[in-house]
Amino acid sequence: MTRRWPSSIHGLNPWTLNATDEELKPLELKNPANRKSIMNRIFTLTTICLFALSVTAQDDCGTALNITAGLHTVAAVDGSEIPSPVCTSGGDNASNGEWYRYTPTADYDVTISTDLEQNAGVDTRVNIYVGGCGSLVCIAGDDDSGDVYLSIAEFGADAGESYYIAFDDNWDDSGFDFTLTENVPTPTVFDYDPQVMSTSGNSLAVVDMNGDFLDDLVAVSADLINIHFQQPGGGFIEQDFVTTTADHTASWSLAAGDIDANGYTDLLYAGGSGVTFMMANDDGTGYEEVSFSEYVFCQRSNFVDINNDGNLDAFVCHDVQPNVYFLNDGDGNLTFYQGGLGDTPDGGNYGSVWIDYDNDHDIDMFIAKCRGGDSPANINQMHRNNGDGTFTEVAEGLGLADNVQTWSSAWGDFDNDGDMDVLVGASSTANGSHKLIRNDGNDVFVDVTAGSGYDTFGPTGIEHCTYDFDNDGYLDVMGAGGEIMRNNGDWTFSPVSVIPNNGSVGDLNNDGFLDIVNGSTIYFHETNDNNWIKVNTIGTESNINGIGARVEIESSMGRHIRDIRSGEGFRYMSSLTAHIGLGQVEEIEQMTIFWPSGVVDVFSDVPVNTTINVTEGGALGIIEASEDIYSIYPNPAAEWLNVELKGDVNPMRYDVYDAHGQTVMSAAWDNNRIDVSKLPTGYYILALEVDGNLFQQSFTKK
Repeated sequence: MTRRWPSSIHGLNPWTLNATDEELKPLELKNPANRKSIMNRIFTLTTICLFALSVTAQDDCGTALNITAGLHTVAAVDGSEIPSPVCTSGGDNASNGEWYRYTPTADYDVTISTDLEQNAGVDTRVNIYVGGCGSLVCIAGDDDSGDVYLSIAEFGADAGESYYIAFDDNWDDSGFDFTLTENVPTPTVFDYDPQVMSTSGNSLAVVDMNGDFLDDLVAVSADLINIHFQQPGGGFIEQDFVTTTADHTASWSLAAGDIDANGYTDLLYAGGSGVTFMMANDDGTGYEEVSFSEYVFCQRSNFVDINNDGNLDAFVCHDVQPNVYFLNDGDGNLTFYQGGLGDTPDGGNYGSVWIDYDNDHDIDMFIAKCRGGDSPANINQMHRNNGDGTFTEVAEGLGLADNVQTWSSAWGDFDNDGDMDVLVGASSTANGSHKLIRNDGNDVFVDVTAGSGYDTFGPTGIEHCTYDFDNDGYLDVMGAGGEIMRNNGDWTFSPVSVIPNNGSVGDLNNDGFLDIVNGSTIYFHETNDNNWIKVNTIGTESNINGIGARVEIESSMGRHIRDIRSGEGFRYMSSLTAHIGLGQVEEIEQMTIFWPSGVVDVFSDVPVNTTINVTEGGALGIIEASEDIYSIYPNPAAEWLNVELKGDVNPMRYDVYDAHGQTVMSAAWDNNRIDVSKLPTGYYILALEVDGNLFQQSFTKK
């Protein structure tokens, strides 16, 4: 037989208990009628008692019923305490509530749901709190996210924390079921900690300004360069450099590089009517203005060795005329040129980026153009480096001569196959939207926008750049409104909102994760368990910054490539350090540097989670590991440089390199003091040879 509980009890959902006559025989109730009557009375009484206890146990916050993951039944919403405050929409018309308390034993992503088939026709609302009774704080809630009027609420729960889950009768006091589901949290890979930094001027650059291979924060105005110098032990030291009033301010873009190879970074201000250079002196204590009188309606600006003579030149997009560039004579003296690198008479040149698109190890230039319509000033260009100081425009043959309105493009190897792909970022949809284009080698580019996520990504903007922000081994794209399109590794991208707008990118706390500066705020990236490597290039035959060099890393994920470039996106200047995320890769099989001069450096078994300095044609040095090997002081040094060895370290010899990578001191190791009194003022690298490896640290000679 089947026992069905009476449904006349208010709010009680009918349920069944199966009991056969054989199971009831031990009761020795010979009369079947008596047996049925007694059993029904027992069952009814038990149900009433259980129901009464259940209601009492969850009528208010103080008597909230403890629950764990699983299915739970709310008999009716008729408890005495109304959930407050209301954590979702729908107003405050409730008169009763039902209360539960949940305390997880581990961190979980939790879902509370009444969206169950048996609840059809019921209208639920749920509120979720932390805190104590009488001082509750909303953390989640939901009214109608489920089917029809049912509810689904999600929240992150911390182990040991108590959470109050309260249903109210704002709409309905009927009984229902709900589930509490625990899921192991997905690791957060885009988590930023914003910190306000007091700056003077426009914060436009994150770049190493004093040659210590630590990114600094740079803000500029017409007569001031404000630098927050990153310190080796963390934090910043702020310093203002007063300049003569610049003829042209950095109103459109800023670029950075060491023009005269003195170890200190110079700046290019690209203004609305011309170009100004701020040249750092030989000890980094001041800047000299060098302004050019020629009219240039500047857009993106770059430093690059255009004629590959080993000297750093400058390039500036011209909005209304052919582009301009400045060639360096080797002593830091610049000469103005116009024509030969984008000669559209009415300009339209907006976003230049220098990359090696064809893997021939010389640097080419792509120009994102924006003028509207289909005029030549709105057709994107690719200038291929012929290797002899001349360039040929080849965009049409490559399928890159597009008229989409764009101020910038993001060039990077999105699939780790060893060649540069591109996201052409739209600033307007008048001529079409964003285009994701895959480089298949041999001058073949394929439009792969469909199904990538960029075909449905609506926001447009003027800034697009590519970095591996979460260090998972795949390049992401930061675009319109600071939105990061996360590379899923399969030619699809997903939008992640982390900052209010674009900015400069670099590692401002030296933890191997890229930070973003927007205005006066640094968005420090919270670390995760992904691995990484950073590479600084020091040119000798090539320009001192190694701009134009290609860094290649071979690992189990494939081939990661980075081109060292000054100026990308549209306005901002970002780090000159090659930053490569490696995901869970723990071993780099080989690292190769292809220098603009043609020199190739190859290294094997390179450690992860470290910063590497590579001097062109020279030895490998590991900055991070050096701090575990030895420390140096004082820095800057005047007469003596003291070396404090850590543990059982026994150096064989030491070498000192100048800012050009040339050896200026070398000797067998015999004591812990090095006489640097005869060195000229400037920037140097000390390298100690320990067990066949060179461990480097930088210092400044006063």
